[in-house]
Amino acid sequence: MASKIENPFSIRFVPPEQRAMYLQMKEDDKLVAMPIVEQDELESLNYVICDSARADVTWWKQVKGNLGTTCTMWGVVKWIDQNGRKIKLVTDEDSQWISMDHITAVKA
Repeated sequence: MASKIENPFSIRFVPPEQRAMYLQMKEDDKLVAMPIVEQDELESLNYVICDSARADVTWWKQVKGNLGTTCTMWGVVKWIDQNGRKIKLVTDEDSQWISMDHITAVKA
């Protein structure tokens, strides 16, 4: 009796829609809830953002409902919008507006 590897006709066909659903489920498994940052940590993060010319910023980005991913970007804080509570982080290739409420870590 031939094994499944030796018999190419035993390989099961998976419709593209099912494959796409499976891959989406695998991506959804990677999502995390927004981390909770304490008030004293927020004050420290704000100080580092305001004080540094360059920063390595990590933030949570919502993807689905209360779940999302964490993103990290190294760049220059070009603008701090106090009213909108967001910062503009700029690199050589990209710029990103980041909500100050979603920032989880900053390293100068």
